Amino acid sequence: MRREMNVLFLCTGNSARSIMAEACLNAAGKGRFVAYSAGSHPAGEVNPYALELLRKNRVDVANARSKSWDEFAQPGAASLDFVFTVCDNAAGEVCPIWPGQPIGAHWGVDDPALVAGGDEVKRRAFLRAYTELSTRINIFMSLPLEKLDRMALKRKLDEIGKTGQKLPAA
Repeated sequence: MRREMNVLFLCTGNSARSIMAEACLNAAGKGRFVAYSAGSHPAGEVNPYALELLRKNRVDVANARSKSWDEFAQPGAASLDFVFTVCDNAAGEVCPIWPGQPIGAHWGVDDPALVAGGDEVKRRAFLRAYTELSTRINIFMSLPLEKLDRMALKRKLDEIGKTGQKLPAA
């Protein structure tokens, strides 16, 4: 029996994209993956539009919280298999040393929290980000992870990061 693989999604504020990715992978990858999220400069709260969208899609948000990536670099932290940055700012920052020598990739997604406009405009922006993330997560989960060597897996993860970029506005 193989163990669950630990995945960390990073974003600067850990309030929207990384939270949605964490919740999505935990919902879809039960038994195979345990997802976490964190930020280099956590906002301290989860964006209400992210929570609303996750609830609407029947994704558990009971443990959703904005937290620092320092939690995952501490002694005793979960050994990570994968680390994905989901915002361009976090991808450019110097990250801590992660336990477990995880494979990393950049899966940048436009920040829906920066979209100006009314509630419906913001909801559409969050839906676009969620759709892009869930598409990438589904592709990731379909990979034959046990059959790919580290270099081949890294290439596949980088390719996934280019999937669905700049989806057209709804």
